[in-house]
Amino acid sequence: MELRLLRSFIAVAENRNFGAAARALMTTQSALTKQIQLLERQSGSALFTRGRHGAVLTAAGEALLADSVDLVRRADALAQRMERVAMGAEGVLNVGFGMSAIDVAPRAVAVFRAGHPGVDIRLEDMSSTAQFEGIRNGSLHVGFVRLPAPPGILTREIRSDQLALAIPSGEPVPLADRRSLREWFQDRPLVSLLQARGPGLAAQTSELFKDLGCSPPSMYGTSDLLTVLALVAAGAGSSVVPASVSAIAPEGVQLVPIDLDSASWSVGTAWLEECRNPLIPLFLEFTQATLNLRG
Repeated sequence: MELRLLRSFIAVAENRNFGAAARALMTTQSALTKQIQLLERQSGSALFTRGRHGAVLTAAGEALLADSVDLVRRADALAQRMERVAMGAEGVLNVGFGMSAIDVAPRAVAVFRAGHPGVDIRLEDMSSTAQFEGIRNGSLHVGFVRLPAPPGILTREIRSDQLALAIPSGEPVPLADRRSLREWFQDRPLVSLLQARGPGLAAQTSELFKDLGCSPPSMYGTSDLLTVLALVAAGAGSSVVPASVSAIAPEGVQLVPIDLDSASWSVGTAWLEECRNPLIPLFLEFTQATLNLRG
C-alpha cells in the first residue's frame, strides 16, 4: 500500500469533495479519482459514496480512516526524524576519553550537547587501548586518545601532553636536568596508577625512567587517578602523572612538568574510517572550535 494513496483518501475524507481534495493535493480530479479507485481495489471495499452533498465515507471508509491518518502521521514523523538525524540534530554519539584529555573531552561534549540537545551523547573514561577496541567494534564513535592509532582508524592531532611530577605542596622541587631528576627518582617510592588502568601512562613512565637510567619502586598502586592525586595531597608520596591533570589536581599538590622528549606525546581524536555516523564530523568540528576558543 502506497502512502500517496492514503494521503488521497484522507484528503477526500477531510474535504468531502473530490474537486476540493484535488486542489489541496495540487493534482487533477481525474488523477485523484483513479488513486481512490486503486485504493478501493486494494482494500476490497468502496470507500466513498458520491451524491449531492459530495463524497461521503462508507462504513468501510469510516473503519479505515483512523488507521490511515495514524499511519501517514507516523510516516511523516519518521521522515522528519530521518532528516534531523542526517543533519546531526538527533542520534546517538558515544565518546571515550583518557587522562590526557580530561580537560578537553568533557568541555567539548558540554559545548556540543548545548548546541544539539536532541543528540544522546555519552562520555566514558577509558584507556586509549580500550578506546581503539571500542572504535573497531562500533561501541564507540569518537575517542580522545594517545597517538599514534592502529591502522584503519583515522585521527586528528589536537594537542600535546607531557609527564609531570606530582609532589606534595611544600616539598622541595628537583631541578629539570636529567641528572637531578635521576637522583630525585632513584630509590624514591612512588604512588602510581595500576598498569591495567593506564597502560599508556605506564608505558610513557617506563620510557622516561629508561631515558633517565633509574627504576624507582612503587609505594601504592591504585586504579583511579583522583586517588593518586589525593594520596599525594595527603603527603603519602609523590607520583608521575600527565601534566593535563592540572584541571583536576586538588589543593596540596604541586605539578612540575618534565621537559624531555621521553616524557612527551601527542593526543588526538580518533574514529573509524568506515563509520558513516553524521554526528562524527559535526562533533569533530565542535571539538576544534572549543580548542580554538580555549587557545
